[in-house]
Amino acid sequence: MHIKKGDKVIVIAGKDKGRSGEIVFAMPKGNRVVVAGVNKSKRHLKPKKQGSKGQIIEKEMPLHASNVKLISRVSK
Repeated sequence: MHIKKGDKVIVIAGKDKGRSGEIVFAMPKGNRVVVAGVNKSKRHLKPKKQGSKGQIIEKEMPLHASNVKLISRVSK
């Protein structure tokens, strides 16, 4: 994979085209990456205990690595 965790990237395809962010998590086997603040999706959670309320959380979902372009590499 051409990118790693911590690299700055820009999205070049999909609904978030043109948005940029830092890679939070990389999955080399699936060739996917999670970019901070990009490709957010809403997930509904069931209540854990009786009497508590369920909730809707916004979560960043993985993108295919071919849909992002490297801006700057992390220095290690």
